[in-house]
Amino acid sequence: MPYGAAEKTGTLMDAVVSVRSKNAGPYSLTFDLFFPNEEVFNDVTERNVLTKEGVAALYSIDAKDVKIFNFRPALAIKVSIPRLLPGGSPGDTDVAGGQQFVPLLSIPL
Repeated sequence: MPYGAAEKTGTLMDAVVSVRSKNAGPYSLTFDLFFPNEEVFNDVTERNVLTKEGVAALYSIDAKDVKIFNFRPALAIKVSIPRLLPGGSPGDTDVAGGQQFVPLLSIPL
């Protein structure tokens, strides 16, 4: 269901138009969430849909290690988290970090 002013339910997946997930060096992952317009971006940021504590719970990490940046010019939110293992080390399952954003999409609006 697309996100709109009338319906503020669903998950973050309903509010974003694009998500980029990438390796941000051997020790970090970065997720960029892009919103369709200023109304949706403002609603999501003003209601604090993305919090350090919520992201930390999804990834089983400490909230102090989560960084969240609202970037209004791009109607985007950037989330950075530490990798559980250094990128490319034995046991690392996604060296490029390309699929690690998926848990964020389940965050309730």
